[in-house]
Amino acid sequence: MTDIPPVPPASPPKNSSRVRMSATQRREQLIAIGRQLFAERGFDATSIEEVASRAKVSKPVVYEHFGGKEGLYAVVVDREVRSLLSRITTALTAGHPRELLEQAAHALLTYIEEETDGFRVLVRESPPMSATGNFSSVLNDIAHQVEHILGAEFKTRGYDPKLAELYSQALVGMVALTGRWWLEVRKPRRETVAAHLVNLAWNGLSHLEAKPTMPTRSGGR
Repeated sequence: MTDIPPVPPASPPKNSSRVRMSATQRREQLIAIGRQLFAERGFDATSIEEVASRAKVSKPVVYEHFGGKEGLYAVVVDREVRSLLSRITTALTAGHPRELLEQAAHALLTYIEEETDGFRVLVRESPPMSATGNFSSVLNDIAHQVEHILGAEFKTRGYDPKLAELYSQALVGMVALTGRWWLEVRKPRRETVAAHLVNLAWNGLSHLEAKPTMPTRSGGR
């Protein structure tokens, strides 16, 4: 009796495990990759070639979605600006100024901790002639919100409300600059950093002079 050779198992169809992305899914993938690269290298050192390579697509796919590197960068930054502003504005719920300061500081530090890549994108320099918002524009938006709060508080305490803009810029700048430093060192803990920021700001604010002046230097000029 002739032996019948065994039938080899059927080969699985090629690419059966690869699920084709929808246009929306592909766009989100490219945004996530761009966000990571811009955070790691900045705008100038990031290339469309590397974005495409990491996404395992051709360069024309990236151009189709964003028109170029500038378009991708603009989308990434716009999302981060919206995310950070949303966190800050949502956090400002208290009625007492000290609690508001605590909430704002904690919200910014939480964003830095949880969205490190996004924060790195925002604090890097924007490309020349870019109309895209950057960290400075975000801080200005936050400072304007704080200005309204301080203005009302200044009126009740007998201070000049016109100076609320100056103080809001100083407070927001202090928290933001500390946040950039903390981004690299990551110690002490977030809550400790926020507590010390509030301690410095509030204990200074609570003893404001209505009309401060620079002390006269001894010896004349």
